[in-house]
Amino acid sequence: MADYKFKSAGSFKKGDNVVVDGVASRVTKVKVSRPGKHGHAKVNLTAVGLLDDKKRNVMMPGHDKLKVPIIDKRNAQVLNISDSKANVMDMETYESFNLDIPEDEDEDFSDLKSGDTILYWVILDDKVMKEIKETA
Repeated sequence: MADYKFKSAGSFKKGDNVVVDGVASRVTKVKVSRPGKHGHAKVNLTAVGLLDDKKRNVMMPGHDKLKVPIIDKRNAQVLNISDSKANVMDMETYESFNLDIPEDEDEDFSDLKSGDTILYWVILDDKVMKEIKETA
């Protein structure tokens, strides 16, 4: 269930989220050309994928619409861990599913264990583990 809204290409700024080539991305550079005698202003948008870190570029008229992904941030409890996957249960819907345990330099997932609460993001059709929540 991909959730998104639409936004005009000319209104994007650096740091905004956008869907380019079907992939949720973060805008890194926006260049807007002036409208010509018989045309519209053109927008050259450069973005980096949120999940794969690949650079993508799109050029289009400024009045065209682009999709903006709605990122749903949710909590889940870890039920079981096997290899590089964690079986988790959503804290609101009680749905259980598998998530890949990321190998992220910023966040250390090596001490993840059953019973921990994690934060995960739902981006378009993907679910990604982002951090281990502190337990009080």
